[in-house]
Amino acid sequence: MNLSPTLTVRQMQPSDAARWDEFVLNSPEATFFHRAGWQQVIERAFGHKTWFLYAESEGRIQGVLPLAEINSRLFGHSLISLPFCVYGGIAAHSESAAEALDRAAQEIARERQVDHLEYRSLKPMHPDWPGKDLYVTFRKEIDPDVEQNMLAIPRKQRAMVRKGIKAGLTSEIDDGVERFFSVFADNVHRHGTPALPKRYFALLKEIFGSDCEVLSVVKDGRVLSSVLSFYFRDEVLPYYAGDTLEARDFAANDFKYWELMRRACERGIKIFDYGRSKRGTGPFDFKKNWGFEPQPLCYEYQLHRAKTVPDHNPLNPKYRLFIQAWQKLPLPLANFIGPHIVKNLG
Repeated sequence: MNLSPTLTVRQMQPSDAARWDEFVLNSPEATFFHRAGWQQVIERAFGHKTWFLYAESEGRIQGVLPLAEINSRLFGHSLISLPFCVYGGIAAHSESAAEALDRAAQEIARERQVDHLEYRSLKPMHPDWPGKDLYVTFRKEIDPDVEQNMLAIPRKQRAMVRKGIKAGLTSEIDDGVERFFSVFADNVHRHGTPALPKRYFALLKEIFGSDCEVLSVVKDGRVLSSVLSFYFRDEVLPYYAGDTLEARDFAANDFKYWELMRRACERGIKIFDYGRSKRGTGPFDFKKNWGFEPQPLCYEYQLHRAKTVPDHNPLNPKYRLFIQAWQKLPLPLANFIGPHIVKNLG
């Protein structure tokens, strides 16, 4: 798609991945979720069609926009940057590159006759589009001194961390995702939501390598809690987590995040990104209790065939009966059926 003598929008090919990632690494607007590897993850784990667009001028990438299409009878037809990711949207060095990518995305949305086009950004791009004020993120600097990070945790939560330490909890870095998935799947089942497939987490480890890490909390040989985190530039992003019921007795959840922060501090990481939460939920309160302040996320929607912004989340009252029924399913059955549902939620 030629837009001018010097600016062209193309779809990323496997041979473009290295220079795509070089641009992402050096772009202040880009995040871990702009990395080229997400194309493989989304296509191989879920079978969704992707468009990873980049704007190029004189042989150099000037901007990127990762997109994936979800077409579901239950949850609608969407083009999203980027499903299964909390951040996305356009990352560009110039306004002209951003505009070129934006036009290309809107053209794809029209051609594919989607219900809506969605950008998940840290800052607004289209204030004129409908938005969603449900999600926030929590980010905070890590002090270079480990003890200062402990003292920065508000007193009540700090006491929980120390409870875990006194209980003899330890943290271990796992090579695979087996222990993580066992507590993650059990955790989401208790909350009445389908679990992502184990192969998805295995792909994250395979494709992102050492930048995708699993930390498990253990007591007397039993895994009580586990978290899968991403590393990007000078940031750590705990992204998926799970706990057993027993974890509550030992404050394993607080201990888990403290151990992740402690380890990140010792390796020179500067930002702890606690990730996305919905307003008015337990995870939102938990992160605030750790001394993190919520920052709004800009989720913007260009409506095509849809009349309203989608509302596919557990807080929607229409899913209440589904959640209650899901909690009653045997865990093996839930883990078998769940991936076929959750792959269309994004």
